[in-house]
Amino acid sequence: MKIVIAGAGAVGTHLSKLLSREHQDCVLIDAEEERLEGIGEYDVMTCNALPTSLKALKDAGADKADLFVGVTTEEDTNISACIIAHALGAKKTVARIDNYEYLSQQNQEFFRQLGVDSMVYPEVLAAIDITNGLKMSWVRQRWDVHDGALVLLGIKLREGCEILNQPLKDLCGPDDPYHVVAVKRQGETIIPGGLDTLQLNDLTYFMTTKEYIPYIRKIVGKEHYTDVKNVIIMGGGKTAVRAALAIPDYMNVKIIERDADRCEKLNQLLADNDTMVIHGDGRDLGLLEEEGINATQAFVALTGNAETNILACLTAKKLGVRKTIAMVENLDYVSMAEGLDIGTIINKKTVAASHIYQMMLGADVSNLRSLMLVDSEVAEFVAAEGSRATKKAVRDLGLPFGATIGGLVRDGVGMLVSGNSQIQPGDSVMVFCHEQKLNNIEKFFKKSSFF
Repeated sequence: MKIVIAGAGAVGTHLSKLLSREHQDCVLIDAEEERLEGIGEYDVMTCNALPTSLKALKDAGADKADLFVGVTTEEDTNISACIIAHALGAKKTVARIDNYEYLSQQNQEFFRQLGVDSMVYPEVLAAIDITNGLKMSWVRQRWDVHDGALVLLGIKLREGCEILNQPLKDLCGPDDPYHVVAVKRQGETIIPGGLDTLQLNDLTYFMTTKEYIPYIRKIVGKEHYTDVKNVIIMGGGKTAVRAALAIPDYMNVKIIERDADRCEKLNQLLADNDTMVIHGDGRDLGLLEEEGINATQAFVALTGNAETNILACLTAKKLGVRKTIAMVENLDYVSMAEGLDIGTIINKKTVAASHIYQMMLGADVSNLRSLMLVDSEVAEFVAAEGSRATKKAVRDLGLPFGATIGGLVRDGVGMLVSGNSQIQPGDSVMVFCHEQKLNNIEKFFKKSSFF
């Protein structure tokens, strides 16, 4: 595929990294030359020019692009670049935006007519992750597929876990209600086999169905975790606003913001919401105690500074808060935050890049999620009629090393997959991919006359 990316910021750079692994024909455009200097390690071409320059877009091959992506920090630039690229001949365009109004169905149709096929609002995607994290205080990461027909849960295993030090073949048989698809242990990602065991402090990813979530909670020893009712958010930026609006009504939310003018703006934005806005510093212990940190089950740090968010979460944990969520925009700090046992880590830019990434895959990939902590992706492939995936039992498909099938959805019903399972045309199949090119996986699900 021919892909042109406008914007070499965090989203564009991470997207370039994903695409370079697939050896796609990719060109990255940015007006700031220094932003392009660090791209040399990726297999992408670069172009130092304005993303709205007709000449630059033609030189980059936007007229022949299968996908054009506008992900600069300026919404207007992204939209304009997409409109121009579409007019030149780009087959599909996607723009990063920061105006929630544009996401309404009516406005999306308006922009499609202009030439912007899809829009991505990173703060909205991050808010979904935050909300999912708050709904289940004992889970580090949750991803629902087909409205929860299948659920991926990332859980830190502590003392009291019933399934430690036992071979997975004895725990995850064909009739058991979960599969372990990945383990992060001391900085290493493991795709476990039947003889592997789960160990204390492993970050373990379970694939299960919604009805068995309470069972998973029991066997990992998390039943004593208090459900979240009171939430304190530090930082009143756009992500905080989208999160406050998305958090369930049964939770009480307080936002602590240092800037007085921003507090006034927050009160306007959240006028129809029960969120309480407090002017102050979320790192002030006296203020936290005054606002009831001792009766708070979740602390969410969403300032623009990764170090501040990490330290604030550590402080909250020392004050007894069980669930902490930190926005860590600098990818260099992600492993450190995980090592410090922060809890749930949010990076809205990698979430946005993953959302865009799925658009360039050739098979019918309707969902894709990057799991930062295990440097992997979970992709939802739809098996085409006559595809290789439908011709043999799963154990005989010959999936490449680093890929494992966690489950599938058939006619709206989630099912776990064993070696004896037979994938049928139309099944939505969840594939976990670690250090593996997705185009090596998607060929199993494409229509083919060859076996």
